[in-house]
Amino acid sequence: MTNMSYGQFCPLAMAAEIICTRWTPLVLRELLCGSTRFNDLRRGLPKMSPALLSRRLKELEETGVVEVRRGDGGPEYRLTAAGQDLRPFVEAMMLWGHAWVDKEVTLGQLDPSLLMWDIRRGIRPDPPLPARRTVQFLYPELSQADRNWWLVLEGSDVELCRVDPGNDIDLLVTGSLRSVTSVWMGLSRLQQEMAARKVQIDGDPVLARAMGRWLESHPMNKAPRRV
Repeated sequence: MTNMSYGQFCPLAMAAEIICTRWTPLVLRELLCGSTRFNDLRRGLPKMSPALLSRRLKELEETGVVEVRRGDGGPEYRLTAAGQDLRPFVEAMMLWGHAWVDKEVTLGQLDPSLLMWDIRRGIRPDPPLPARRTVQFLYPELSQADRNWWLVLEGSDVELCRVDPGNDIDLLVTGSLRSVTSVWMGLSRLQQEMAARKVQIDGDPVLARAMGRWLESHPMNKAPRRV
């Protein structure tokens, strides 16, 4: 898979040659989160070049971690049994980072596209919504291109839009990117950010309560921090 071999028979060394190359753990994260299409993988990895993503997927296929299913809609990338067995490894790395990486370091890596994509796939309306609802996220401090985002929720489905879908807005979430990221990653509580006037939620009160639950539903919200 790589010319950077450790040259050791140790299983850890051989595993690291496969899964510890640059970007590979993040590709695994996206696959474990359910992304199967190349463009969806790119949305979860906005700073990774398409050429490098293609190369990493090919390497993971060659080592039996990923299988490619080709159909009319284009190729789908899915983890094999060997790939699924990497879930505890990826989750352990995430938990370690949450527990031991300084909060200021974490919040120094802000990215609105990655945050909104992660929120989009993390929201699970349960029970399904009886009618379509549209939620706008507004980050006033960002450039016009990154300031507005929309989530369209219908039943159990959630769609992320960067262009105004033209629907009536049922809920408006206004806040700093840092504060919304902090809530989503479990580094602060929503009520704390709202009390400090760094996040504001306006609109349908029932949907507002649900959004409050959803924004604090990331697994990291329940994980202890050590720093």
